[in-house]
Formats: sequence, C-alpha cells, structure tokens
Amino acid sequence: MTYFLMGLVIISGLTAFIYFIGPYFPGLHVYTEIDIDAPPAEVYAVLADLERYPEWNPYHVVIEGRAAVGEALVVHMNKPNGDTPTVHPHMLRMEPSRELTWGGGVRGLFYGEHVFLLEENSAGGTHLIHKEDFEGMAVQFVTLDAIEEGYNGMNVALKAWIEGIH
Repeated sequence: MTYFLMGLVIISGLTAFIYFIGPYFPGLHVYTEIDIDAPPAEVYAVLADLERYPEWNPYHVVIEGRAAVGEALVVHMNKPNGDTPTVHPHMLRMEPSRELTWGGGVRGLFYGEHVFLLEENSAGGTHLIHKEDFEGMAVQFVTLDAIEEGYNGMNVALKAWIEGIH
C-alpha cells in the first residue's frame, strides 16, 4: 500500500508539473491566410462539411466524425513531405460563418488547436485565417515540418473549389 501511495504522489506531482510548466516551453505557431470570393457563410459551409473533404482537400484528405462541438474526429493527412499522419482531435468550437476549431492532446505535454477564422472582407468575400498553435514540452521533439506548406495548399484548393461553384 505504501508503494501505491508513493506512486500516486509521484504521478500526481509529474502531472501537475507538466500541466503548469509545459506552456512555458517553446511552441510552434503556423499562420496562413487567403481571400476567397464568396461570403463567409459559404466558406464556413464547405469547411464544416467534413464528409466532402476528400473531394477538394489535398491536406486533410479524410475526416471521420461529425462536425459538432465535443465530437471526436479522426483526421487523415497527406503532408507535402510525403508523411501521412493520422490525429484524433475533438471539435472544440463552431461559430457559423466565423470559426471552426478542432484540437487536442495533453496540455503541458503536447497540445494543438487547428483554427479556421472567417472575416468578411471589403469586397463582400471572405478573408480566411488558417492557423495552428502547438504548445507543451514535447513540441520541440516532434516533427512538425511541412504544415505551413500544406495549409497554403489547402487554402488554394478551398478557394478554387468554392470559386468554381459560382
């Protein structure tokens, strides 16, 4: 019983350390943007239609799961460097015509949020900010290359898909 309690104390202490100290380690921030000649409601509708990603998205080639806050997703990627990782985030925020965000991980150790922000531009179209923020102690040890290139490619494909609809 003593070893059990000692182990529990050690695990609790490590968990607290990771949770509170992890965000102070260097993170990674990916930021891309593009203007699309369609109103935010149209762009949001395409981004929120996860089932149709294989039709237009060269980066997130398949997303399994429902587009609803709290839902678990399985995201299959095809990165420009040839890597084909799969991640298991949850849908965190959905604000029609404004924001779609999924993310997950263990805060302090490795946590990421993938964000699409939509703003109406002066021409009545959409200014899309497509970004991801990674934080935690393990970020510096994980290969996260080709993300910006992949997001830029995805943005261009999204623009072509939506503008081709009109």
